[in-house]
Amino acid sequence: MSNCLVGQSGGPTSVINATVAGIVKANQMNPIYDHVYGGLNGIEGILNERFVDLTNMTEEENKILRQTPSSALGSCRYKLKRDNVADFEKLIKILDKYDIETMFYTGGNDSMDTVAALSEYAKKMGIKNHRFVGCPKTVDNDLMETDHCPGFASAAKFIATTALQTWLDVNVYTRQEVFILETMGRDAGWLAASACLSGHVDLLIVPEQPFNKNKFLAQVKKCIKEKNKCYIVVSEGAHYADGTYIAAGEAKNDGFGHAILGGAAKALESMILSSGAASRCKVQDLSTAQRCHASEQSLVDVEESFRLGMSAHMRSMDKAFTGKMVGVKRRKGAEYNVDFFAVDADKVANFVKHFPTAWLLPDYKGLTKAGFDYLRPLIQGSPVILMKDGLPAYVTPYYMQAAAKAAAKKKPAKKAKK
Repeated sequence: MSNCLVGQSGGPTSVINATVAGIVKANQMNPIYDHVYGGLNGIEGILNERFVDLTNMTEEENKILRQTPSSALGSCRYKLKRDNVADFEKLIKILDKYDIETMFYTGGNDSMDTVAALSEYAKKMGIKNHRFVGCPKTVDNDLMETDHCPGFASAAKFIATTALQTWLDVNVYTRQEVFILETMGRDAGWLAASACLSGHVDLLIVPEQPFNKNKFLAQVKKCIKEKNKCYIVVSEGAHYADGTYIAAGEAKNDGFGHAILGGAAKALESMILSSGAASRCKVQDLSTAQRCHASEQSLVDVEESFRLGMSAHMRSMDKAFTGKMVGVKRRKGAEYNVDFFAVDADKVANFVKHFPTAWLLPDYKGLTKAGFDYLRPLIQGSPVILMKDGLPAYVTPYYMQAAAKAAAKKKPAKKAKK
């Protein structure tokens, strides 16, 4: 038999490790491969032969890995460019060296582009002993083809819960107040929209609905007049009709040419206060918390992420299975359930799935019933969280374990006492 390799890339989620746990568990139940290697820090680490052996992971570690937030294997923002043939040649040599037949790559849009690029190169060069399989993850939920992305539901649950709890906090005072919650979402408003599940969002600002300052301020004034409060949720990527971001600042240096945003909520606060629409504002930017908060995972999310990893492993038994992403398909019917399917990775890479505008009410008033019907099943249930010393247990990230071992080897041996 040969070996397989799993890597993680891009921004992490609270359930990305559950997919790795699923691949490992599937191979323990049905050992297609001799070894399941983990590539540390994605393509960047793989190109430097930074591997750990996950084959004989214990059941306890597997369960804790599923609830461990962030990328336990480490991540990267390394762009595998098609015109950089040296990277492709080097990677194939490394896969040959370790007898790795299948490489599973867990990530978002750019990660699926890596899967597509590697399989295209292998096909072009007549390489048949290496295969590449994508496993989706992104809190942004903006990948095409799949009904939703592992990672999104847990982030949505955290955001909706935060919206509910902060709304209750805002309302303890009789004074006039506007509260603005900012979520991630550079190109799509899925995360911001999920706050509406709280039932208390007055105004929703997302990239799919161009921002109109005068219309927005009119709605704020109306809301304040009616109930002395206004709860606003804004996506970091919200923008005017001409594409200009409302965020206070932006840059384009994340390694993939994507805008790094932040400050949309502060920009709205400035508009509201300077216009006199309200006399007081509070701002809460969820920042990194929305993608790494794992103690309130959606049970649906973590179970689907684990099962997707198992499905990807099972499908890799087919020697022709390469250049594919394993996605999630929602079954028709009143009761929520899903199936897993495969799609060509190049149909996913470099595209964005936007939040449907048909699910948005006019004048930033939130979601239609269809929007709620899509979102609500995804946040159901909570897994039993294993605890240690009063805090959620987690697997020490494998890249940290590797670094500790390397440091220990460099330490000079202690001289024996005479």
